Amino acid sequence: GINFGAYADIQVIVKGEEPPEAINSFSDTQLHEKLIRNIALMNYKEPTPIQRWSIPILLDQRDLIACAQTGNGKTAAYLIPMMQMFLQKGKTALRTDEEDLKRRRIAAPLGLIISPTRELACQIFDEARKFAYMTWVRPAVAYGGLDTKCMNAELDKGADILVATPGRLKDLMGKNRVSLRRIRFLVVDEADRMLDQGFEPDVRYIVEGSDMRKDESRRTAMYSATFPPPIRRMARDFLGDCLLVTVGRVGKIPLGVHQRIEFVEEADKKQKLLDILYEQEAGLTLIFVESKRACDTLDDYLYNLEFPVTSIHSGRSQAEREDAICAFRSQKTPIMIATDVVGRGMDIPNVLHVINYDMPKTIEDYVHRIGRTGRVGNKGTSTTFYNERNADLARDLAMVLMDSQQAVPEFL
Repeated sequence: GINFGAYADIQVIVKGEEPPEAINSFSDTQLHEKLIRNIALMNYKEPTPIQRWSIPILLDQRDLIACAQTGNGKTAAYLIPMMQMFLQKGKTALRTDEEDLKRRRIAAPLGLIISPTRELACQIFDEARKFAYMTWVRPAVAYGGLDTKCMNAELDKGADILVATPGRLKDLMGKNRVSLRRIRFLVVDEADRMLDQGFEPDVRYIVEGSDMRKDESRRTAMYSATFPPPIRRMARDFLGDCLLVTVGRVGKIPLGVHQRIEFVEEADKKQKLLDILYEQEAGLTLIFVESKRACDTLDDYLYNLEFPVTSIHSGRSQAEREDAICAFRSQKTPIMIATDVVGRGMDIPNVLHVINYDMPKTIEDYVHRIGRTGRVGNKGTSTTFYNERNADLARDLAMVLMDSQQAVPEFL
């Protein structure tokens, strides 16, 4: 669960004119009774720092750019104000031209959440369904790899909130299956990763080149773990009267993560991994490797030793990937082996231990991997296998360790 005690120490900086006051509990806002009930059903006790600020800002009709690490409860930070807006305004006022759109089989969402990966899109969609439970608001999801027939059937049933990856959404718009003319609430989630993966032209086309309304009746929120110049430009182009909220150590590893760097030759890695797995306490363990082949090989090796293991990489079908994440999340198979490509898309709480079996190619990927543990104020551990092959990263790695107040081994 969430360690709220640790949240008291997290610094929050708010920039912009006349920000509303932060909330200390969900009851501080005049939320719709059905939304309050669903928040209670989801067992949300008190808001996280990003929720304390995001919710009142977006309810106050302001645009928002929020810099926070994944795993800070940011999905609820935008879904709650989005749901509140829709429930408050009502179905009749928002669902305009309903008969015409149905006749032409065009889905016209009220809320749009753009996500960089299918895994994240699925996670957001699951959350949206919980917040929309027993209301008229109907969430839908669209991403590459999803069966087209199945997706079209879901869109026909209604898509008041659409969660989509940029490529698939652009494709649906091109086929006139989706119109954005009704959009009242836009969220660009994990904007930095959207840029990393080359989606900026698609996102700009969706926001600037479509029939989406550009006036002040549209709320826009952008969430990003880092805030480099390209993100600032995008924010300037997409957002109106906005506030900037920065939560905690942006682009850095949470201080609650204990980082261990072990010098391990390539030939000794398997034995070292076994030593760790046999000794550690039970909990979710995420092991990163550098290739699909290494992922499959290590999975077979641990499976034959009767470890409860699963694995995930880009060569797997969408159904296989979802099954693996579900088995890991539920602790049916509490050990997961992953490659960077897929690992970056996962938001799984309560990961106890991240193991870098293969050191990543960049220090940014190291930071991102380690950030899978120590989420929402909890403690976590990371172990990285290092040898001469990784010497190029030695200096950067030492700097990250010092910045995180960790011991730097002599071999670095």
